[in-house]
Amino acid sequence: MSFFKIAVIAIFSLCFVIGVALFALSKSSSGTQSADLIIWGTIQSEAFDLAYRNSTIQADDSIRISYIRKDESTFDAEFVESLADGVGPDIVILREDSIYKHRNKIFTIPYKNYTQRDFQDRFIAEGELFLNGEGVVGVPFIIDPLVMYWNRDIFSNNLISQPPRYWDEMNNLINKITKKDSGGNVLQSAIALGESRNITNSKDIISLLLLQAGTPITSRTSIGVASVLNAQFDHPIRPSQSAINFYTQFSNPTAPTYTWNRSLPTSLNFFLSGNLGMYIGFASELFSIQQKNSNLDFDVTYLPQIRDSAKKIIFAHMYALSIVKQSRQVPGAFIAINALTEAGALKALEGATNLPPVRRDLLADKPTDAFRVVFYNSALISSSWIDPDPTATSNIFRDMIESVTSGKTRLSEALDKVEKELVSLLK
Repeated sequence: MSFFKIAVIAIFSLCFVIGVALFALSKSSSGTQSADLIIWGTIQSEAFDLAYRNSTIQADDSIRISYIRKDESTFDAEFVESLADGVGPDIVILREDSIYKHRNKIFTIPYKNYTQRDFQDRFIAEGELFLNGEGVVGVPFIIDPLVMYWNRDIFSNNLISQPPRYWDEMNNLINKITKKDSGGNVLQSAIALGESRNITNSKDIISLLLLQAGTPITSRTSIGVASVLNAQFDHPIRPSQSAINFYTQFSNPTAPTYTWNRSLPTSLNFFLSGNLGMYIGFASELFSIQQKNSNLDFDVTYLPQIRDSAKKIIFAHMYALSIVKQSRQVPGAFIAINALTEAGALKALEGATNLPPVRRDLLADKPTDAFRVVFYNSALISSSWIDPDPTATSNIFRDMIESVTSGKTRLSEALDKVEKELVSLLK
C-alpha cells in the first residue's frame, strides 16, 4: 500500500481505539465492571495495601488489584518496555514531574466522567497540574511538601528564639550561626543554599524560589505547554533573575550571606552531624532523619516566604493515579481509582506514610501532632510546575547554578540558555 493509505488506516485505527475506550468509560457508571488490574508505582507496598484495604473496592469481588512496586531509577525504562511488549500495567502512580513525559501513554478521563468542578472541590490546588483541556490525566494520591528542619540546639546556643518566617530575615541569622576558621573554611552553617551538587533537593529548592518570585516556569497554552521562565510578568526585574540571584549569593565568599561551598558534605549529612542550622527537605524525610541521628534535637517549620507577597507558596511533589491508555480495562481502572482516592483510603494512606492527605475535606481536620500540623498547612499552599523531563531539567538547573557561581557565565546568559533548553525539551 502507499504511504498515504497506511497513514489513513493508522489514523482511523487510533480513533477507533480511543472511541471504544471513551464509550466504555461512559458506560462504567451504569453497571458493575469486572477487571483484573495491575498497578505500578514506586511507593511502599505496605502503604498502598493499607489504602486498598480501607477502600470500598476491597470488598468488590468483580475487581481485583495487584500492586507491583518498581524501583524509581528504572521505572521509566520498564514502563516503556512493557508497553512495547503489550504487557504493561493498567494504572500507574506517577509523580507530577513525570506526567508530561508520559503524556502520550496516559488515558485522559473526560470531564463528562470526572468534572472539573468535582475535581477542584475534592483536591488541593496543586492537583490541577493533572488537568488539561480535555479532562483528568491523573487523580491525586499523595502529597510530599518541602518543609524546613531546624536544629534547636544551634538556635538556643546563639540565643535565637525561632526560625525565620521570611527570607529577608536570613542575613541576621547567618551572622549569628555561621562559624568559620582562620582560613575562611565553613565549620558551621546557617543554611545550605547557593550550590547544587552537595545540596540535597537543590532543584526543588530552586523551583520553590522561582515559584515564590512569580514565575510558574512553564505554562499551559492553547497549543500545549510553553516555557515562561524568562517572562517579566509586570515585575521590574524578571522573577527568574531575582530568584537565582538570591540563591547563588549564599555561595559567594565575598558576600555577607556566604554560608556554603562545594567542599562541604551534602546538606543532609551536615544537618545530621549537627553542623547545619536549617535544612530544607521533604516531609517524607522525617522518619529517616530521626532514625539516622536519634540524638539530634530538631524541629520542623514552614518554609520562609517573601515578605508582603500576596500569595504563600511552597514546593511539593504530588503523586497521582493515572490510567494507562493501552489498558483494555479502562472502566474497571476508573472505578478503582475513584475507590483508592476515597476519604477512608487516603486517611489510611496518611497513617502509613505520615504525609498529609490530598483531599480538602481531610485537611480540614487538623492533627494535634506538632510535625503533621506543619505538613497539613504546607499541603494547602503547595505548588509545582509542568516539568518536561525531571532528569534532564535537574541537570540543566545544576549546570546553570555552577556556571553562575564559578563566574563562567553571567546570570542573564545562563537563564537564556535554560530557557532554550526548556523549549527544546517541551517540543
